Amino acid sequence: MKNLFILLSLGLSSAAALAGSAFTDAEDSVTYRQHSFQLIRHNFVDLGDMMRGKVPFDAKRAEKRADALATLTTLPWEAFEVPGADKVKSEAKAEIWKDLKDFKQKAEQFQADALALQTAAKSGDQATIKPAFGNFAKNCKACHDQYKAD
Repeated sequence: MKNLFILLSLGLSSAAALAGSAFTDAEDSVTYRQHSFQLIRHNFVDLGDMMRGKVPFDAKRAEKRADALATLTTLPWEAFEVPGADKVKSEAKAEIWKDLKDFKQKAEQFQADALALQTAAKSGDQATIKPAFGNFAKNCKACHDQYKAD
């Protein structure tokens, strides 16, 4: 009876934790964050190709990509805090959960960089956008280097 009570308590605790979440379980949260990062990557690469001259610069498209990044960079972070998300096989290193405070600070900086990029993109001037994109890219890479297994 005692074991049943413990199991029910754990189950209810887990359900309560997930009730305030958009995720059905830890695997769902990992899928969500992976898809969020894929969308970030798509917009990042397109904008990066314009900044490096691989494709012609298009001010409207650059602004569209920067607007998307300003929104998309807010999405994946809550999915790292779902109970059990650290146990699901992914490219996320265990260091994330060992130093979640640092990881969250990097996420906040990434979001701030995206907002600065969005502001720069509104100018329509590639010379203004390029340094903002460089900061965004640098901080993106720094986080990958520390927290993503390749």
